[in-house]
Amino acid sequence: MVQRLALMAERRALARLPTAVVDSRHLRAQSSLDINRLMRDSTTDAAWNDVVGTLNELLPDDVYGGVNIGDRRALYYLVLGLNVRNLLEVGTHIGASAIHLASALRDSGQANVHLTTVDIRDVNASVGSPWREQGLDAPPSVMVERLGCAGLVTFYVATASSFLATTEQHFDFIFLDGSHAAADVYREIPLALQRLAPGGVIVLHDFFPGLAPLWTGGELIAGPWLAVERLRQEGARITALPLGALPWPTKLGSTVTSLAVLLRN
Repeated sequence: MVQRLALMAERRALARLPTAVVDSRHLRAQSSLDINRLMRDSTTDAAWNDVVGTLNELLPDDVYGGVNIGDRRALYYLVLGLNVRNLLEVGTHIGASAIHLASALRDSGQANVHLTTVDIRDVNASVGSPWREQGLDAPPSVMVERLGCAGLVTFYVATASSFLATTEQHFDFIFLDGSHAAADVYREIPLALQRLAPGGVIVLHDFFPGLAPLWTGGELIAGPWLAVERLRQEGARITALPLGALPWPTKLGSTVTSLAVLLRN
C-alpha cells in the first residue's frame, strides 16, 4: 500500500512538469554498444584484479549506503571499455562509485582524464556528512588521495540541475545517481544531454524496467524508469539498456544490477 501511494505521488509530480526539449544527437548509438563484451573483457579483468584489493581496503563491501560491489565493478569496466576521459558523477555520497570511477580513469593510461563528482551535501565535511554517518574513517577526498588519484577528481556541492545548467564542460560519461525522484530525473536527463560530448553515454542507477522488482523482496525505485518512459513517449530518441545479469555477484545473493546505459535509438 505504501509503495503504491508513493508511485502515485511520483506519477503526479512528473505529470505536472512541462514537456522537456531533448537533443539526443550526441548520445552513443545503441547499435554500437556490446555490454556483454565490455563486461567480459580480459584486459579489463586484469586491470581490475590489480586494483580490487586496494579498493576493498578503502571501502569494504558491507558498508551501507554505497553502490554495491558488483555495480562498482561494472562502472569500472564501462569506463575502461568505453575509453572515457572526462566523467561526471551526480551523487557522490560516501564515494563508493567515485573511487572506482577515478581508478578506472587512472588505469586507462590516457592523458588528461578527469572525474567531476557532484552532491547536494559537502561529502568531505568533518561533521554532518555521509562518511561520518556511516562510520567510515575517511571522506571521499582522502580515499582518492590514498589511491593516488587526487589530481584527477574535483568535488562540487550543488544540485544536479544547477550544476548541469551552469557548467561549460562536456563529458564522455555521465553517471546519474543523485535524486531518484521521477520529476528530478526527467529534468536532469535533457540537461545532461546538453553537456554530453559526441558519442558519450549517460548511465542510470536504480533503473527498474517496467517497474518490475529486480530482487525478491527487494525495494522498487520508480523514478528513473518513469522519467525515461515519459521522455520516450514524447518522442525523444533514447533507450535505456539495462546491464541485466553481470558475470559477478551484486547483492542479495544475485548477479543482477540496476544499472542501465542511456543510448540513442
